[in-house]
Amino acid sequence: MTARLIETTKRIENVQQLETVVAAMRGISASRSQQARGLLTGLRAYEAVIAGAIGQTLGMLPPNQHRTATYARNGAIIVFAAEQGFAGAFNDRMLDSLDKEAVSRDIFLIGSRGGTLAAERGIAVHWHAAMVSHATLIAGLAGRIADALYDWLLDKSENHVEIIVPSWSPEQGVVANRRTLLPFDFRRFAAISSAQPPLISVVPDVLLGRLAEEYVFAELCEAALSAFAAENDARVAAMLAAKSNLETMSADLRGLARQIRQEEITAEVVELASGATARG
Repeated sequence: MTARLIETTKRIENVQQLETVVAAMRGISASRSQQARGLLTGLRAYEAVIAGAIGQTLGMLPPNQHRTATYARNGAIIVFAAEQGFAGAFNDRMLDSLDKEAVSRDIFLIGSRGGTLAAERGIAVHWHAAMVSHATLIAGLAGRIADALYDWLLDKSENHVEIIVPSWSPEQGVVANRRTLLPFDFRRFAAISSAQPPLISVVPDVLLGRLAEEYVFAELCEAALSAFAAENDARVAAMLAAKSNLETMSADLRGLARQIRQEEITAEVVELASGATARG
C-alpha cells in the first residue's frame, strides 16, 4: 500500500471518529434542551400563580398605588452568553446586543465562553458567573444572580436593570431579547378586586414587596433556563451542520481512496504486462 493510500485511509478513520464525537454532542445537547423546555412549562405556571397573587394584593390597595415605574439612563445589564463552544454565532449575537450605552452600565454576564470573548472584545464585566451544567441547577444560579444584583443595588442611586435573554429558532438562529427587570412595574398586573379579599398575615404593602421579589427571582430562573435551552439548541444546529460537512468529507475521501486503489491496480497491471512483453 502506497503512502498516499495510507494517509487517505487514516484521514477516513479520523473523520469517522469526529462523526462519533459530533453525534454524541448533538445527542447530549438535544437531551438538555428538551429537559429545560419541560421545566420551563412548570416555571411559567409558577410565575402565573405569583402574578395572580400580586393582582389580588393590588386589589386591596388604593387605585394606582405602587403601579408606576421610573427609568434611569444608567444602571445594569444582565446578559446570558454561552458556557461552552461549538454553538455557532451564539456568543457573537449576544455580545453584539450590548449597545453603545453598555459602556456606561455595569454588566452582569453569565457564561464562561462568553466571558472569554467579552474580555477579548475589551468589554468590562462587573460580575460574571458560569452557566450551570444541568437544568435542575438553574434555581441556584438565579439565586446567585439575585444576590449579586441586590448587593449592587445597595451602592447605586439608580435601579434600572435590563436583562438580555437569548432564544433560538431554525429560521432566525440566535436572537437577543431585551426587557426591563427593575424597577418592578406593577402596571403589568391587573388588580383583582374581591368582595371577600384573601386572608393575609402582613399588611398589603409588605406582602406586595415580597411578592415582587419572588416574581423577580422567577423571572431570573426563566431567563437562565431559556438561555440554557437556547445554547443547547444552537449547539444541536451546529452539530447537524458539522455532521453534514463530515459526511461530505467522508464521501470525498472514500472516493479518493477508490481512485488511488484503481490507479495502483492499473499501474501493477501495466507493469506485469510490460514484464511479460519483455520476456516474450
